[in-house]
Amino acid sequence: MGSKKILLVEDDPNFGTVLKDYLALNDYNVTHAKDGIDGLIMFKNAEYDLCILDVMMPRKDGFSLAQDIRTTNKEIPIIFLTAKTLKEDVLRGYQVGADDYLNKPFDSEVLLHKIKAILQRKENEKSNETDEFEFKIGGFDFNSKLRHLTLNDGETQKLSPKESKLLRMLAIHKNDLMPRELALTKIWRDDNYFTSRSMDVYIAKLRKYLKTDENVEILNIHGEGFRLIDKS
Repeated sequence: MGSKKILLVEDDPNFGTVLKDYLALNDYNVTHAKDGIDGLIMFKNAEYDLCILDVMMPRKDGFSLAQDIRTTNKEIPIIFLTAKTLKEDVLRGYQVGADDYLNKPFDSEVLLHKIKAILQRKENEKSNETDEFEFKIGGFDFNSKLRHLTLNDGETQKLSPKESKLLRMLAIHKNDLMPRELALTKIWRDDNYFTSRSMDVYIAKLRKYLKTDENVEILNIHGEGFRLIDKS
């Protein structure tokens, strides 16, 4: 397996060159784009393992670029670099799909550690992934590809992408513990207070869909995660 390919989008030419050279010294194949427009063109014309995006850029900022990238590839890791430290900006970064966030100036070794950790997590997810997409949950038939939840061949509930991913993880761990941090890092790409509260909202939605079958329930295991119980 060759070196991992990184797309670095940074409008400061000096900083961008220094960072590209540093990552190259650590065996990464880095492509440097000078702004968001060039970054999007480069992203569409090649395959990358990870993107590092500056937030404040001319023509197209990092948030807009990340949204465009996510329409094409929902899985590629994204790290934001920014001089902005407002909570609203950090939250917006995670909302558009950031895996991590670094405030300038930062220690290059910290960035290197984050890159390694994120890429390793992605490799672990791939190796642990199952191709299973059809599940029986009590009286429900659940197809995670179609995002269809059907009770006894009756009316079908179309789930949102996150609802479907979360129910699939619960179904894979049926009658066993699904660790909270596993779902947060895999679906929300970050384990923090805000993503945790978001997951609780989705758990509540799934409970509402499943409540028509008294043999099925989602238990909250305090401090650990959730269990999808199937008594049928």
